Amino acid sequence: MDSYSALVLGGAVRALIAGVVAAAVLPVHAAGWEPTKSVEFVVPAGSGAGADQMARLLQGVVVKHNLMKQPLVVVNKSGAAGAEGFLVVKAAKGDPHKLVITLSNLFTTPLATGVPFNWKDLTPVAMLALDEFVLWVNADTPYKTAKDYLTAVKSGGPNKFKMGGTGSKQEDQIITVALDKLTGSKFTYIPYKGGGDVAVQLVGKHVDSTVNNPIEAVEQWRAGQLRPLCVFDSQRMPYKDKIAGNMSWGDIPTCKESGYDYEYLMLRGIFMPPGVTQEQVDYYVGVFKKVRETPEWKDFMEKGAFNQTFMTGTQYAKWVEKAEATHKQLMTEAGFLAK
Repeated sequence: MDSYSALVLGGAVRALIAGVVAAAVLPVHAAGWEPTKSVEFVVPAGSGAGADQMARLLQGVVVKHNLMKQPLVVVNKSGAAGAEGFLVVKAAKGDPHKLVITLSNLFTTPLATGVPFNWKDLTPVAMLALDEFVLWVNADTPYKTAKDYLTAVKSGGPNKFKMGGTGSKQEDQIITVALDKLTGSKFTYIPYKGGGDVAVQLVGKHVDSTVNNPIEAVEQWRAGQLRPLCVFDSQRMPYKDKIAGNMSWGDIPTCKESGYDYEYLMLRGIFMPPGVTQEQVDYYVGVFKKVRETPEWKDFMEKGAFNQTFMTGTQYAKWVEKAEATHKQLMTEAGFLAK
């Protein structure tokens, strides 16, 4: 081989090797579909709500770790108990540049209002986590356990004790109705705009208890103003770091341990409009899997004491279908279904 041919061949080999190496370090989703413009991330809840906090955390993680080439833009559409947001995404058939983060209003809003929307109008992407609910009282009260408090509620008779919660005919009131049945008494339920408001009302002793998510009441617990009595899950939360005094999230007993067998967890999941392709769904699944590996996400999960269950595909769709049936049963029993 002459020197010129050797030079050409060597260059070709180096180019081939460089191409292979470059391909190896490209993001997994680079070879398939990717967004070609900004992605609208719809939050069917108000600013500062749990879903909004999670959406903005996701947005920040995606930017910090360069997980998408196009911007992820959070947009709050909370009108009509979140129906506004769901209807916007439902109407965007085939548009892969829209996502919606869901909470229990995925089920409660259409069931309670009759708005023409069902989760099957959307495309499931992934369950990111499940949000816990905790029974809280003011720390100045004498109630140390769920049994102490709910026995007092039963003894006090109907409407003596006030339960504060977010919205009407939504998850907080559903849990309150369940506690009515478990105690054989009845709370006076007082709705507020959001979990932050609810926690402030309990600190101020304007209500006797709440069932706030951990992230909504953790600061007041840490400050010694609130006391957690039980968590509405089948098992204790796994987090062992101390939050308030000598207590961790994991030290809070389940309500079942206290003699009140009731569970309720709230979906934190992602959906897309109808009519998108599997390749487009897979792209976002890949992005959220990467988000879950970041220290920011892990820290957020621990601070909010989330149940970190993750699902996609058929498993996720079946879970949502079962959750819808459960909500329909609970809301029928509570008399919350639209007439």
